[in-house]
Amino acid sequence: MALLELYTEYNRVWIPDAGHVWKSAEILRDFHLGDNVLDLLLEDGTENHYPVDPAKPQLPPLRNPDILVGENDLTALSYLHEPAVLHNLKVRFVESKIIYTYCGIILVAVNPYKQLHIYGDAIIHAYSGQNMGDMDPHIFAVAEEAYKQMARNHKNQSIIVSGESGAGKTVSARYAMRYFAVVSKSGSKTRVEDKVLASNPITEAIGNAKTTRNDNSSRFGKYTEIGFDRRYRIIGANMRTYLLEKSRVVFQADNERNYHIFYQMCSCAHLPEFNHLKLLSADEFAYTRMGGEITIEGVDDGKDMEETRRTFSLLGLMEDFQSDVFKVLAAVLHLGNVEIKDSGDGKSSVPPSDPHLAVFCELLGVRAEGLARWLCHRRIVLVAETVVKPVPKERAVNARDALAKQIYAHLFDCIINKINTALQVPGKQHAFIGVLDIYGFETFDTNSFEQFCINYANEKLQQQFNLHVFKLEQEEYMKEDIPWTLIDFYDNQPVIDLIEAKMGILDLLDEECLFPQGTDRSWLQKLFKYLDANPLFEKPRLSNEAFVIQHFADKVEYQCRGFLEKNRDTLYEELVDMLRVSEFPFVANFFQEEKQKPVTTKVVQVRPARPGVKPANKQQRASVGDKFCSSLSLLMETLNATTPHYVRCIKPNDEKLPFEYDSRRVVQQLRACGVLETIRISAQSYPSRWTYIEFYSRYSILMSHQEGDLSDKKQTCKNVLQRLIQDSNQYKFGRTKIFFRAGQVAYLEKLRLDRLRGACVTLQKHVRGWSKRRKFLRMREAAITLQQYIRGTKTIRKTVTAAALKQGWAALVIQRYWRGYRMRQVFHLVRVATVTIQAFRRGWIARKRFKKMVEEQKALILQKYARAWLARRRFQTLRRLVINVQLSFRVQQLRKKIEEQNKENRGLMERLSSLANSHSHTVDRLQGLEAQLEQSINQKVSLEAREKKVKEDASQITTQLQKEMDALKLEKQNSEKRFDASSKEAKESFDQMKTNLQEEKEHEARFRKIAENNIEIQRIDHEKEVDTLKEGIKRLKEERVSLQRKIEEGGQVNAELQEQVVQLTTHVKIIPELRKNLNNLQNQRNNMDRKMREQSEQARAKMNDITRQLLGGVVEENVLLGLTPDNSEKNCDVEDLLAAFDGLQKATRILENHQREQKEGYETQVEGFTLKVDHLENENSKLQNLFQEKSNVNENIRQELSRLSSENSVIPELKVQALELQRQKQDLEAHVEEQSRELTDKTEEITSVLQKKIQEESSQRRHFEERSEELEELKRELEGRVDELGEENDHLKRQLQMESEAKSKLRQETSQLTADNMDFEEQLDQKDRLIKKLQKQMKSLETSQRAKQTSAPAIPKDFLGMLEYKRKDESRLIQNIILDLKPKGVVVNMIPGLPAYILFMCVRHTDYLNDEVKLQTLMKGVIGAVKKVIISHHKDFELLSFWLSNTYQLLNCLKQYSGEEEFLKQNTPRQNKHCLQNFDLSEHRQILSDLAIQIYHQFISIMEKTLSPAIVPGMLEHESLQGISSMKPTGFRKRSNSIYEDSETHTISSIVQQLSVFQSTMSQHGMEQRLIKQAVKQMFYQVGATTLNSIMLRKDMCSCRKGMQIRCNISYLEEWLKEKELQSSNAMDTLRPLSQAAWLLQVNKSTDEDAKEITGTCTELNPVQIVKILNSYTPIDDFEKRVTSSFVRKVQSLLQDRDRSTQLMLDSDYRFQVTFPFCPSAQALELLQVPSSLHLDFLSRI
Repeated sequence: MALLELYTEYNRVWIPDAGHVWKSAEILRDFHLGDNVLDLLLEDGTENHYPVDPAKPQLPPLRNPDILVGENDLTALSYLHEPAVLHNLKVRFVESKIIYTYCGIILVAVNPYKQLHIYGDAIIHAYSGQNMGDMDPHIFAVAEEAYKQMARNHKNQSIIVSGESGAGKTVSARYAMRYFAVVSKSGSKTRVEDKVLASNPITEAIGNAKTTRNDNSSRFGKYTEIGFDRRYRIIGANMRTYLLEKSRVVFQADNERNYHIFYQMCSCAHLPEFNHLKLLSADEFAYTRMGGEITIEGVDDGKDMEETRRTFSLLGLMEDFQSDVFKVLAAVLHLGNVEIKDSGDGKSSVPPSDPHLAVFCELLGVRAEGLARWLCHRRIVLVAETVVKPVPKERAVNARDALAKQIYAHLFDCIINKINTALQVPGKQHAFIGVLDIYGFETFDTNSFEQFCINYANEKLQQQFNLHVFKLEQEEYMKEDIPWTLIDFYDNQPVIDLIEAKMGILDLLDEECLFPQGTDRSWLQKLFKYLDANPLFEKPRLSNEAFVIQHFADKVEYQCRGFLEKNRDTLYEELVDMLRVSEFPFVANFFQEEKQKPVTTKVVQVRPARPGVKPANKQQRASVGDKFCSSLSLLMETLNATTPHYVRCIKPNDEKLPFEYDSRRVVQQLRACGVLETIRISAQSYPSRWTYIEFYSRYSILMSHQEGDLSDKKQTCKNVLQRLIQDSNQYKFGRTKIFFRAGQVAYLEKLRLDRLRGACVTLQKHVRGWSKRRKFLRMREAAITLQQYIRGTKTIRKTVTAAALKQGWAALVIQRYWRGYRMRQVFHLVRVATVTIQAFRRGWIARKRFKKMVEEQKALILQKYARAWLARRRFQTLRRLVINVQLSFRVQQLRKKIEEQNKENRGLMERLSSLANSHSHTVDRLQGLEAQLEQSINQKVSLEAREKKVKEDASQITTQLQKEMDALKLEKQNSEKRFDASSKEAKESFDQMKTNLQEEKEHEARFRKIAENNIEIQRIDHEKEVDTLKEGIKRLKEERVSLQRKIEEGGQVNAELQEQVVQLTTHVKIIPELRKNLNNLQNQRNNMDRKMREQSEQARAKMNDITRQLLGGVVEENVLLGLTPDNSEKNCDVEDLLAAFDGLQKATRILENHQREQKEGYETQVEGFTLKVDHLENENSKLQNLFQEKSNVNENIRQELSRLSSENSVIPELKVQALELQRQKQDLEAHVEEQSRELTDKTEEITSVLQKKIQEESSQRRHFEERSEELEELKRELEGRVDELGEENDHLKRQLQMESEAKSKLRQETSQLTADNMDFEEQLDQKDRLIKKLQKQMKSLETSQRAKQTSAPAIPKDFLGMLEYKRKDESRLIQNIILDLKPKGVVVNMIPGLPAYILFMCVRHTDYLNDEVKLQTLMKGVIGAVKKVIISHHKDFELLSFWLSNTYQLLNCLKQYSGEEEFLKQNTPRQNKHCLQNFDLSEHRQILSDLAIQIYHQFISIMEKTLSPAIVPGMLEHESLQGISSMKPTGFRKRSNSIYEDSETHTISSIVQQLSVFQSTMSQHGMEQRLIKQAVKQMFYQVGATTLNSIMLRKDMCSCRKGMQIRCNISYLEEWLKEKELQSSNAMDTLRPLSQAAWLLQVNKSTDEDAKEITGTCTELNPVQIVKILNSYTPIDDFEKRVTSSFVRKVQSLLQDRDRSTQLMLDSDYRFQVTFPFCPSAQALELLQVPSSLHLDFLSRI
């Protein structure tokens, strides 16, 4: 909906006003586009015509509906603008007396100038652990949010507290630190949190002062880092300070004071420890009386001094250090009283007899003469000489004041360093929370250097704040999946550049300070010269000594006077030298020269405004501006590295009046602190944000019946919005929220109000019509009656005669008889009908009885068959269990077999490694043969004679080679056939495996269908097993991750193998280079062509034969012809030899190709197997052992592949051939003339090489055959493995299914067995009791018979109620009856208090034996064991309840049988005989009573912890009354219990159910009823106190509808008490405060009678609580009215006489005093038997 459409009649707007900034007005007529005026009606009744530009209408801002006024979060307002924020703060502050308000991420704190009861420890504990939006805004909520985010996100946090002087910054920071100290107790003896809090009084004493705006104004910035350890307990703190106002030491304005510490010391001047300081009254020192104010109303400086000294001691700063500090402070005061006189001619002097000078020098240990001289003189160092020049009085006074300021500044830094040292404790800091208490934006009538630095710091903080707000806004949109559009926000970077950039204000100021003759005026002229063009810098019209800067908050005019002096902060070197050699070491250390330290780059790198200038001497130190810039940069770096939380303190008025609201002052501060900027950023997009459940609950009245019937509330909200607001740009749907543009919530509220108003009008119309019709009918009836009587009288008067009277009497008689007859007839008819009805009724009852009897008979038959079915099911379950056990045993056997196979695989791997080693040895032997071959070449001269023999041998060898080639050819064919057969078998096996897997899948599908049919039966059982199955799934997922890692490692291994293959290919590339070398050799041999033709023919023929023999079984004939060229026509010898050698090379390449093809075939086969294994791995991903086997197989394959690659490498042999050819070249060149011998040598060499080649080829052929056999074996193993994997997979699936079925059946059977067991136990108990009674009767009969038979009376055997045990069995007794006993045992459930009775019977036996040592050890052992059980199980509710009952029972037994008269009144004579005779156990009774109290308190604590999470959601948040909703928008701080969050929803039923669990457990353990009532009363108090405290801290819970919800929930609790028969526990009395608070929310609150009724009824609430509820009352609809301030004041006046507590919160930790009333037991000890289940066989009854 367009915003202009909302300017309709009766809507209200805000118009500017000079006095109140904004004032409200009501629209008289609808505004239409084109109107030039808006008709308004002011609140005072006057009309106003607001002018509007028709072209561009600028309408006044709309006012929010009253339902949205007073919200906790300003961002919850529909219209976000300045007047709305101002009015909301005013309503909360003035009317509701609430000082805290959220504004997005900012906490706005308005100073009340009054002590409020909202900062106690109870409030801290109430906010601890709560989400930020759950409670009312508070500084504790911000602190809790920072603490929670630090613990959750493990990130440092910062709380930035800012505001004007007097706005309450220091107090807010103090409360935040106090919250951390209370919540995060360190638990150590150092009490760090107390030290952190103790630092505040010290820093306030030395750094705070009274100003015109604030009585306790901080005159320095402070950033306190509170460190936490890994358990998030305070471990230390560190404090950093910024820009101390040193000028306040020597100058104070009117109505202001110096620092508090000076006045505290002067107030204690009479104390003996301060006598040596020679202090005077504060009005006698110049530095303390300058402002005219020496006291503060309501402040006792003497008491503050005691607190300061106490905190000094608490921090570990001893008396010596305190004495040194007080001496320095006293010296500063005396220095201010040093009188400097004007001596004329520009000279000055100090009288030598000045007493203050003497005291100053005495305190600081300096010479009075030197100080008096150098205060009035200055040393000037020239080139050739040093001149001492006197200075006038003014400069001397400045030098004195500068010395005082410097001393105080050093003292301040020293104290801060000491505090930081005291706050450091051993241990490593894990995280910290920083609290920044820094000055806000300041503007005075006269603004100087301090205000300039303060405002500069606020510019930097505001920039950081803007960026953070912008970032959070963007994150909110991204989290909700809302399209993000760029928002224009104010960026104050130009102002910061104006101050800190190059040629900026600070840069020019530092430059001017470098000149000795520089003045403020010359610096100001430079500013005008360089910055005149900057739009943010202005020159004032009426002043030549000032300049104006346009800050983000306002324009500020700065007076340039004193800028240079304050920036230099210089002190005469002569005075510094005097203090440097002081006899007082404490002061001398202040002025020692600091060693130059290298600048570290740890801090953030800030771009300097100008290049650094090296100081010329010691006096040219860093300026104050530079120091402030560096410290500010460090602060900004720290803040940027943390998560910030903002607190903006507002000063409501300048008169410091409580709860007075000055709108002009407040709006000025809101503009300065960034609150309105936050509002503006939020208002530009979608400021109003509602969760879907809030929207549904609030606007369900606008839904149609079809929309309301939808189950999906989220979709319902979307449908309603799309129907109500046509423009989709006015809202956006997020994941959990709906985002609205400004004004849309107000429009929806208008629609809702119209709908409600229409409904009310309809109801009023019908009610009024009914009332009027009823009144009209009554009037008409009355008129008719009157007319009837009047007409009757008239007629009677006219017609009354004697005959008429007779006729009248006759008519009466006739009527009488006729009516009697009619009545008798009717009576007879009714009687007949009654008899008929009775007959049918009685028949129906008889038939019903008969039918019931038949049903009972059928039920018996059904029970018979059901029990038979249960018995069969139990048998089947047991059989499945046995099968599962067998399966588990078989699985273990299979696992053992798998381990054995793994061991065998390892043995095979070792064999493979040994084979590799043997192969390496063969290579070494081949290398040795090559060396021998070289030696044989050297000896070729001696072998000439053997030439013929060699030729014969060569012919023989060739024949042998031919035979071997034929054999190899046959073997090759056989291997190829075997390879084809094996490949076919592999394919067939793979197909068979595939079919098997498909069959398994079909079987699984059939099994899955069967399982789906059984799901409905097993669903209840499966729900119980969900938790255990989830844990198993997590474990399997972890195993799966580990197995995936192993698969990745296997992939890496395969990648390494591929790399090795690539390396082999690179080695193959070396062959062309060898060919080049051979070509070169061929060119050289061409020169000998003619000489070697004849000798080469024979060699060529031999070569052809050899090649044919070598390749005859490998390649075809045409290839052989290509390798053996026909050179019959040519006559060449060496060339033919080379050609033959080329043929050999080609033959070797063919062999290599053949080997490579075989290798690739094997690799493809291996890859096929690996694919199969991978497929099975995917199906069996949850089985870790099977994956381990696969990884082992991969490792074997990798090793085999490496062997293949190593065996198939022929490259080293080719290299050997090349070397041999080179040697041949050298021999040919050396012996050209011996051609014949060379030819024979060459033939010998070639034959030897060929022999060697043939041998290697045969060995390789053998290796290939062995490899093929190994691969076939691997293939068979893989197939076996695959089959095994499939079988194991099926087996494990069946096992898992059977286990799940067995578990479900087991759980069903165990539940059934436990139920049956309990029934059997009860039956056994009854039978035992019956047997005991029968035994007693039998004994009595036997004794009577014996008495009759014998004359002498026989003594019957009787038990004495004692249990005898040996001393060595005492530990077993305590172990079995106390330490190992569980409260869920069968015997314990049957006989409550059984352990107490057994222990007392053992005590009676020790008393009977008069064994004091045994009695003492038994009692100590019992008490110690109970304490041990309680300590080790301090969180077990049932065990605590059990031992509380037994301890109480044992205590009662000790009292009942003690022999004291007060405990014997209700005993039987038999019980009186069992009393203790020898020992008084009153001391042990007291110890047991204390132990019982301890158990009771721990027992109550467990119940409170269990019940606490459900109290507030169940009593307050849950809407137990349907149709009564109290939902309202919550703004930026979203409620934590949203419907879309996966959190448990608590209701009043949850509370009642938990209370029932508590009560049933206590009753089951036999706890005394009066003790149960005390525990219930304590729980009800916890419920009432927690609920009431939450109401006090949650404004959204203070409504009429919420009061109805609370009273309904209280009625549920009352009904529970009646149901459990606990009305006499007085538990409802503890809920009276809550009940009265709920009544107060519902009652009328407008007239004086209402006020009197409230004061008379709310007797359980104190005045503070009543006023708090009235102030926090929030209407849910416009039909409800707010509580006026006058009514609240009326109630307060009526409550003045009531003398009650002023605490706002009830003490939720309060415990009612527990009493253990004496309750004698009727249990006869002599009849008590020890059950065997307790394993106490060593006990014997006496």
